[in-house]
Amino acid sequence: MEQRVIRAAESALEDQRYVSAIDIFLRIGWLSPEALRRWRQGGMRCLEEGVRVNLRKISFAMATSRRWAFRRGLKPSETSYLKRTKGPGEELRFSKSGSPELERSYRTHYISPELSQRKQVSLREKLGRPPELVVFWIRRESRCFQCQEVLGSGSLLFLEEEHPLCMRCAGLDHMVFLSRGNPKLTRLARSYSSRHAVVVQFSRTRKRYERQGLLVVLFFWY
Repeated sequence: MEQRVIRAAESALEDQRYVSAIDIFLRIGWLSPEALRRWRQGGMRCLEEGVRVNLRKISFAMATSRRWAFRRGLKPSETSYLKRTKGPGEELRFSKSGSPELERSYRTHYISPELSQRKQVSLREKLGRPPELVVFWIRRESRCFQCQEVLGSGSLLFLEEEHPLCMRCAGLDHMVFLSRGNPKLTRLARSYSSRHAVVVQFSRTRKRYERQGLLVVLFFWY
């Protein structure tokens, strides 16, 4: 198991210049992307509920990765994890016990010292930002959990703690859709909009969700 953990950590470090417990769990197959998504959206009480192994193996993997990180001379950096929600950002919980020391261990990323100071600061800021809101362009009929409105095929839907919400109940009905295809306009809209959400739709041929565009707050130049 130790070698599996180290290989996963080395792979993550090579790809992104930092390593976290989540990266290791994903790469050795203990945590699925779907379980991670559910946790980020508040659908699980804590991350450990979605990890497929027992707490003894989790503790061993985390201790192994810490020792490896110190041997490699990586720099520890604590990062906040915020829930992807329509409301204000809320801290996510990692462990079943809720131990402050264990929570801090989960939040710690180990960053390559080869990165310049400027890039390290930029990376810390990036990791500390809450994830983008995601809105689903649905193919099958659904129903809003809050107001019970029927959402037909082609409607937009937001998931809050695994509950489907219409755009009005999600507080996103004032936003306008900007289709993909113009990267320059997309970057401009994202930078000027006070809020944005990524719109995705499931591709039946590729068996994955694909980005269709953005929802942005309409802005004008005078």
